[in-house]
Amino acid sequence: MSTTGPHVLIIGAGTGGLCLAHGLRRAGISVAVYERHRHSGEGLLGYRVGIGPTGSRALRDCLPPRLFATFLATCARPPSYFNVVTQRLRETASFELRPAVDPVHTEHSVARMVLRQVLLTGLADVVQFDKTFVRYEQHDDGTVTAHFADGTSATGDLLVAADGTHSAVRRQYLPHAVIRDAGTINIATRIPLTAQTRSLVPERVGRGISLIFGAGGTMGVLHVMEFKWDPDGAVKPGVGADDAALLRDWSGLSEHTSADYINLIIWSTARRFPSDVLQRRGEDLKRVALDLTPNWHPHLRELLRISDPGSVLPIRVSTSEPTPPWKSSTVTLLGDAIHTMTPGRGVGANTALRDARLLCQHLTSAAAGDKTLVQAVADYEAAMVPYGFARVEQSLHRSGTSGDDRMYKPVVGRLALLGARGYFGVTSRVPPLRRRFVDDFHTYEGDED
Repeated sequence: MSTTGPHVLIIGAGTGGLCLAHGLRRAGISVAVYERHRHSGEGLLGYRVGIGPTGSRALRDCLPPRLFATFLATCARPPSYFNVVTQRLRETASFELRPAVDPVHTEHSVARMVLRQVLLTGLADVVQFDKTFVRYEQHDDGTVTAHFADGTSATGDLLVAADGTHSAVRRQYLPHAVIRDAGTINIATRIPLTAQTRSLVPERVGRGISLIFGAGGTMGVLHVMEFKWDPDGAVKPGVGADDAALLRDWSGLSEHTSADYINLIIWSTARRFPSDVLQRRGEDLKRVALDLTPNWHPHLRELLRISDPGSVLPIRVSTSEPTPPWKSSTVTLLGDAIHTMTPGRGVGANTALRDARLLCQHLTSAAAGDKTLVQAVADYEAAMVPYGFARVEQSLHRSGTSGDDRMYKPVVGRLALLGARGYFGVTSRVPPLRRRFVDDFHTYEGDED
């Protein structure tokens, strides 16, 4: 560690990396972020991510207070229901979620692109774009140097891999770590929210998170995202004075943000997709989605048909296998770079934020002289690895997240589908079971044990 405190190099300007950068900067620790994409609008689309209490606590503790308030102002309208529907839009179950109690203990609906712009705010002198990490070197004096594809390099006291599922840092540092194909593929679409498209969505579906249990082994999820600004970036009438002032002062509102939209994602076992699906885009990929949903409700198929071709994205779902212990050093990892998980429990982003908060706390202690830098990393990893891989395992146990799930079997799949629908139907109609389901939903969101 240098005599003036550590200088931290973060590879990747994703959710966890940028949250960590803010936390370190607030703690007076020197930090630099290196992102392979060429600019802030590249590499992310406006899909929803749910930020629960775990993520909100991390953002509250790491971001400057005004920026955390801006984060809250930029969230979409929170979901009022968790719905389960059939492919024909018949309601199987609907659970009314609890209203927001305070800014932290609630579920926030966030567009990834909007969150990216919030987290980039105030870091213009910290984040460097168009920097593709190639390799690192650890030196005898305790420093570490990152080398980039453009021939440049950067040296610091700690290198943090926040570069996602396909982390180049992890490939060098933990070559034995395994990321495997979960066996499912998603096609994500975004549809502008208009009077026409709103009319295609039932009222409760429009106000909640809706899981579609489709016959034939094709599933989906639908969210309606409504923000406090219109497509031109003007604050909508009726927005509270405090939020309106924050939004008008926020520079990110004019850069790559999202207007109101419907997010419809379909997924199934990879066996049902064309072999080249990951190379397809636009109208061609929309046709794949329509071919997989021939018996879906005409309104759902119409949403797929009119979705923005530029937004349609194929995603191969991956998952990490538990990595054997390693000796802590001046390189560490957070988020998907170490514990990639399926979207089965929707906590990937929250876990990355939890990592960022925890690592920031330990590095702050090191900067204060309470422990060495490597000990700070060791303490962080001793906590992060167990809870991170526990989340990975839990995400695999949600219906449909694994390509080998019974839901996708030719005969057994029909029974599994009926069983899943029956479970949700009974649970939603028996008051004690319904209360327990909602309690478990909110407890899991905020669980940090």
